[in-house]
Parts: sequence; structure tokens; C-alpha cells
Amino acid sequence: MGLLIGALVGLAAFTFVYANGLSYLGHDPKACASCHVMQDYYDAYNAGAHHHVAGCNDCHTPHDLVGKYAVKAENGLHHSIAFTSGNYPQNIRARDVSLQIINNNCIYCHGGFTHDVLASQRDGDQIMCIRCHQGVGHDVRGK
Repeated sequence: MGLLIGALVGLAAFTFVYANGLSYLGHDPKACASCHVMQDYYDAYNAGAHHHVAGCNDCHTPHDLVGKYAVKAENGLHHSIAFTSGNYPQNIRARDVSLQIINNNCIYCHGGFTHDVLASQRDGDQIMCIRCHQGVGHDVRGK
């Protein structure tokens, strides 16, 4: 029992002290730039068109409360393991599940403009907004 409590205390200390975990529960995009590999994305976000109207969570997490924090927890675990172990690519790419969330959020905000495009998709084929608009949120292509 003591080992379990020690492991939980250690995990909590790692998450909330070393990894500054509380910052990720909020909505401030600066939290995303706390890892050096994200600095280019943060700088590009600040230079882009969306930074006045959307934060990282608006595009990268579901809009419902449970989904939002479930994705934040999953991504936080994934990121903390990658960054602590040093096992991450220098050129960050969104995972398939993240791409789906991003696409759903594009449609959530821009659905009124995309109705005709979405109506033209074939059965089983989903149009992915970032296929054509991949640099919209934070264009780091060519860096």
C-alpha cells in the first residue's frame, strides 16, 4: 500500500511540479509554448489570423467539458512521456485522433461557410479541412 501511495505522490509531483501540469488545465496558449519544440508553433500562432479569436483549445480539443479534459489528459500524458524521455520528432505532427478533432472544430466554427463543400463529399470520404488549409492555425512550413 505504501508503494502505491508513493507512486501516486511521485506521479502528482511530476505532473504538477516538474511538468507544470496546472498550466495545461487552462486556456492560455503560453502553456503550449513551455516546451521548446512548440515555440515555433506558438510564434506562428501569434502571427496568424486566428490568435485574436481562438486559443489552442478551440482547435485542438473537443468543445464539451468531459471530452476537452479527457483529450488534455491523454495529450498531457503523451507529451510528458515524449518530452521527458527526449523521444519526440523535431517536426511535430498531429496524430490521426487529433486531426479528427481539429477537423471537427474547423467545421464547428466555419460550418456556415463549408456547407456546400461538405455536402459534396462522397459516401465514406470525409473532407479534411487541413488538407488544403494546413498552415492556418500556425504555419511553420519551411522552418
